[in-house]
Amino acid sequence: MAEYQNIQIENPAPFVTLIHLHRPDALNALNGDLMAEVAGVLDAAKADDEVRAIVLTGGEKVFAAGADIKQMAEWGPVDVMTDSRIAAWDTIRAFPKPLIAAVNGYALGGGCELAMHCDIIVAGHTATFGQPEINLGIIPGAGGSQRLTRTVGKSLAMKLVLAGEFLSAEEAREAGLVAEVRPAEVSIERAIELAKKIASKPPIAVRLGKEAVLKSFEMPMAEALAYERKLFTLLFATEDRTEGMNAFIEKRRPTFKGR
Repeated sequence: MAEYQNIQIENPAPFVTLIHLHRPDALNALNGDLMAEVAGVLDAAKADDEVRAIVLTGGEKVFAAGADIKQMAEWGPVDVMTDSRIAAWDTIRAFPKPLIAAVNGYALGGGCELAMHCDIIVAGHTATFGQPEINLGIIPGAGGSQRLTRTVGKSLAMKLVLAGEFLSAEEAREAGLVAEVRPAEVSIERAIELAKKIASKPPIAVRLGKEAVLKSFEMPMAEALAYERKLFTLLFATEDRTEGMNAFIEKRRPTFKGR
């Protein structure tokens, strides 16, 4: 197994990988090395049939307090354009398997953007979300303004981006930013439980289901409905579709193989 300096990797259940951001002295600030390590794990997991779902967390106290400002303070435009983290963000965005965030404590700036890159967010009751880049003379640069607006609407997104105010876990749930709120001490366990449940489903259908939902943010309704229908039709060529329907008719538990 690869050696990591900024993350920790566990396998808490069959087909489930847990990525734990681990820069405790810097509140898990997202420097280039940490992002490269996360992207490397995801890149390897894409073709690994033993990985069907991934949980991403910073632990029970903090998710990620933002980008590493000390690293960025002396940058100019060329440094921003050539930032190695751009490729890492692209890898995370394009990851085809389910990615679940377990968020406790601060998820600010890049930390909030990282959580929003995930497909499902389970928030501990201590979670705090925000895009306070405005206080540094900048704006979100890893999709924060775009994902917030598509998720919580223009008015609330404007408040977070322009005023730099935060959302509590409950406020984030009410706004549709997170799927559920749990006590911080069980939030990671709940995210793993959810990952286990998803990992027990037919893998090809899961991947196409994720793709279909994401396309809804990018396509007009008519095109998105046609795209969904194509994916739906394609799944009738899989062995798992046959197994799932036969198991339902025969009143037994299905065995999905990802074929």
